[in-house]
Amino acid sequence: MKTHKEQQVEEKILKLADEMVAKYTKNDELPRQLVDMMLRNREIKAIQDHANSVSITRIGLNDHGPVHMKKVCYNAIKMLKILHDNGIETSLEKEGVGSFADSLSSVIIASLLHDSGMTIARKHHELYSGIISYSLIREILQDALPGEENTMRRTIIQSTAMEGILGHMGSNPIHSLEAGVILIADGCDMTKGRARIPLEIPTQPTEGDIHKYSAHSVEKVKICKGEERPIRIEIHMKSEVGFFQVEAVLIPKITASPAKHLIELYAGVLGEELKRYR
Repeated sequence: MKTHKEQQVEEKILKLADEMVAKYTKNDELPRQLVDMMLRNREIKAIQDHANSVSITRIGLNDHGPVHMKKVCYNAIKMLKILHDNGIETSLEKEGVGSFADSLSSVIIASLLHDSGMTIARKHHELYSGIISYSLIREILQDALPGEENTMRRTIIQSTAMEGILGHMGSNPIHSLEAGVILIADGCDMTKGRARIPLEIPTQPTEGDIHKYSAHSVEKVKICKGEERPIRIEIHMKSEVGFFQVEAVLIPKITASPAKHLIELYAGVLGEELKRYR
């Protein structure tokens, strides 16, 4: 059963996906179709739920489950929308091998499966995510784009999605804008809700505690149109411990992303002037 938070995030994704198809994909409904298919898929739901159980209960980390993966999906779609509004082509568009709808589709797939490897372990979980996701992505794309005439399109979307999954920790080099967006969108999910459940579970101190407490101090992450660069990210926190999330988690991901030159980053404690990082 889906939680109220899951349903809220899904509604936001569906609304934004509808807007993207109506205004940005030239009525190519593949991205919207994939959202529907993946949100209804019971195996994906089971993977997301168990990833959360392993992350929170077994390891003592933050949320890595359905709410997190869906928030990353929403963040990534929003970033692609802002880039498109600024006339910036995705890698598939620039290379002439795919459309904006294809880029959007790959980002949707990658974001909703990127932490599936947390069902196994934290270390190298991005690689485990690739192993777990590969056959699922093939099946989903085969259903959404059947026929031999779509073989190349399926291959391109799957390859781009796999790059986003394998590269979302910044530990494996990535080269497409699409994968770079996933990397940053993942880092942007750092608000206090992500640490709520782990903090409610009484445990002995562990190395994961800094992630829980720093995330709990972050009140809001805002992704919007930038002033000097296309995308502006603002981190608003109630205490300075939140700077750990910004400086130890988000900034390394931005630095490793092919989209880094498109990002303005600001962070600060509520009531104080925001600090600009880039």
